Amino acid sequence: MYQPPKKILERYADVLVNFALNSGKGIRKGEVVHLVAYEVAKPLYRELKIAILKAGGHVIGDYRPDSGDRFPFDRDFFLHAKPHQLDFFPDKYARGMVDQVDHSIFILSEIDKRELEGIDPKKIMQRGLAWKPYMDWRNHKENAGKFTWTLALYGTEAEAKEARMSLKAYWQQIIKACFLDKPDPIKEWKNLYKNLEKTRVKLNALFIEKLHVVGPDADLWVHLGKKRRWMGGSGRNIPSFELFTSPDWRGTEGWIRFNQPLYRYGGLIEGIELWFKNGQVVKAKARKNEKLLKEMIRTKHADKIGEYSLTDRRFSRITKFMAETLFDENIGGPNGNTHLALGNSYHDCYEGDLGELSPEDWQELGYNDSSVHTDIISTAPRTVTAYLKNGKTKVIYKNGQFIL
Repeated sequence: MYQPPKKILERYADVLVNFALNSGKGIRKGEVVHLVAYEVAKPLYRELKIAILKAGGHVIGDYRPDSGDRFPFDRDFFLHAKPHQLDFFPDKYARGMVDQVDHSIFILSEIDKRELEGIDPKKIMQRGLAWKPYMDWRNHKENAGKFTWTLALYGTEAEAKEARMSLKAYWQQIIKACFLDKPDPIKEWKNLYKNLEKTRVKLNALFIEKLHVVGPDADLWVHLGKKRRWMGGSGRNIPSFELFTSPDWRGTEGWIRFNQPLYRYGGLIEGIELWFKNGQVVKAKARKNEKLLKEMIRTKHADKIGEYSLTDRRFSRITKFMAETLFDENIGGPNGNTHLALGNSYHDCYEGDLGELSPEDWQELGYNDSSVHTDIISTAPRTVTAYLKNGKTKVIYKNGQFIL
């Protein structure tokens, strides 16, 4: 089985620890990092621990067995758990973890992308709802500027197979996308983010009221709402080439179709189509696994938009489908990509002091609050026209790139 060279994994760990965390600044001496990785990612887990120690940080290790293949631990849980077990939330443990840590690194590395196929989707959503307080506590700490996180991918045979690549070729995509083929990946990321920031500043200077997304598979209106800003380049995901905002969900109207498959909740959903009216999904279809899609949408507030995002093909180093949302939502290609997320909003898209707002304030502003955040992606041609608050219109995205 292919394993990336040690030098590559050292660079990967360096990017995650000394760049991605603290929003591009890296960890500081004495800070605590919750490090989550699975068995198959052990080589990267080791390098991450070393990188954290070298930076003077503390590690709370969360090393988990792989789930799938001969040992389907996740599937076992959903097959045997009773309702009270699905609802169980270890609040004292979770609260203590949130209070203790300054940062979190989560390494994605699935060995079975379809482990939960055939499991009742209601059980999967019920489990997510049970853990919502944990995410709420994390978000509150993040809003106060006291917590950052990042996600990264460790390629596996199962993921490579879904993407129809050899494991070595799959890893070459990871290496290229994360600048691990360069002697100083952090320098490359900082240069990229400078260019991304120039685009973000121009977008925010437009004072957009709403967007009209048009293409062969879309005719959608997205209302940005009060005091919104575009975000990106924060280090929350590695890699990340997108610019996104969390709009006022109440202003979403129209329809949209997605040409990329969605691997989520232990299953594969294909051919997704959504229709919105008065901000809510009123109709949803999928060519494959429609039951799972509809159950997700039935989850509280998962029928509303939480994010709208655009990726400029000139920024992205991802050239192939990876069967992993972290990468696929950032793919370049001839038409770039656009995605929206159903479910929870990102509070950092608020133009103001995040810590000053109550849950009622967020609700009043049209930020969505849900236990799910499901990104759905399309690489079809899209033209995005901004309707500005001064009454003018401007095409801001066409042919896979921003026009600003």
